[in-house]
Amino acid sequence: MSLNINVIKDKILSENYFVLRNITYDLTQKNGAVVQHKREVYDRGNGATVLLYNPQKQSVVLVRQFRVATWVNGNADGMLIETCAGLLDDDEPEDCIRKEAIEETGYQVSNVRKVFQLYMSPGGVTEIVHFFIAEYDERLRDNAGGGVDDEDIDVLELPFTRAIEMIRSGEICDGKTVILLQYLQASGLMA
Repeated sequence: MSLNINVIKDKILSENYFVLRNITYDLTQKNGAVVQHKREVYDRGNGATVLLYNPQKQSVVLVRQFRVATWVNGNADGMLIETCAGLLDDDEPEDCIRKEAIEETGYQVSNVRKVFQLYMSPGGVTEIVHFFIAEYDERLRDNAGGGVDDEDIDVLELPFTRAIEMIRSGEICDGKTVILLQYLQASGLMA
């Protein structure tokens, strides 16, 4: 069923780094009633993320970096353990994730497999994240990783079982990372 949406106002509030809009619209509900909503929508573009895994070593590669939004929301040091990720900019998701993998982790992965794409915070953020997995081994190591420009990223190679424990302990609390680690666990690829 297609909804009837009538935009009344679409005002840009900020174009600092991304675009923040204030949108007022009438929405015709399925019972025919019309309700007016006022919402702020943050458009930061779409992104991609990849979990690097090694079934022989039973290990994964994650990254740790400062995330100001987590610090503002109570993460004492602002550091977050995550899967490698980045915004698409003008790239296709697969090209983006290959570039991010080499910049952030130092691994030049070639065989990446898309597993799904998800809206991560649809109540106010437009972003779709494309989720990938890719096998890695030392033959694919191109550099030490750590990011580019002003990025300061730690590369973490962890036993897969330890990464799963870190979800339970709260040490890994990034949504995309939890989703990909649980996907890998359920897939049987690390059996």
